[in-house]
Amino acid sequence: MILDQIADKWSMMVLEVLNEPKRFNAIKRQLDGVTQRVLTQTLRKLERNGMITRRVLPGRVLGVEYALSPLGQSLKEPFSTLFQWTLANIDTIEDCQRKFDTQHSH
Repeated sequence: MILDQIADKWSMMVLEVLNEPKRFNAIKRQLDGVTQRVLTQTLRKLERNGMITRRVLPGRVLGVEYALSPLGQSLKEPFSTLFQWTLANIDTIEDCQRKFDTQHSH
């Protein structure tokens, strides 16, 4: 159950882009295709699981900054390795999926 909550696509991508504390919109700009709703849900889930921290920034304009917690930091290396492997192999995987689908579409 925990793996489902921290190893989904958007969680992994958020953990990958949080190499330094960032505001919500800065995270959103780096994640092509994520909606505001999905990003909000993902950040809440990661915060609930102790992977990230959320800090309200002082000032006249309300701002919130997200950062990796020590627990989230400990996932950075294994998730980064998996993320890089995925990027390096995505074309091969997609080719395999197409071949499989073609062979099994009868």
